[in-house]
Amino acid sequence: MSALVEFAMFPTDKGESVSAYVSRIMKIFREHGIEHQLTPMGTIFECDTVEEATNVINLAYSVLEPDCNRVYTTIKMDIRKGKSGRMRQKIASIQKHLSDT
Repeated sequence: MSALVEFAMFPTDKGESVSAYVSRIMKIFREHGIEHQLTPMGTIFECDTVEEATNVINLAYSVLEPDCNRVYTTIKMDIRKGKSGRMRQKIASIQKHLSDT
């Protein structure tokens, strides 16, 4: 199984620039060895189960919760049985089609 997740999480009560808070979340991925891709609008990661994915999201919230009164979150998941490594496979597939044209 593969739970491919795109999410964004940041405080809305800390002013215009929240990169210091987003950086806290990025450290979770590094510390736990979770493959991820940071984008300008969020972060993409993949886990073997939905439970693992929601645990990562809970960890992300836990680093903001102590000093953030309001946190905004968006979450999209693509859950597929019998597959893994889809973060790389999806991009490779598009690149292959682009090179064929």
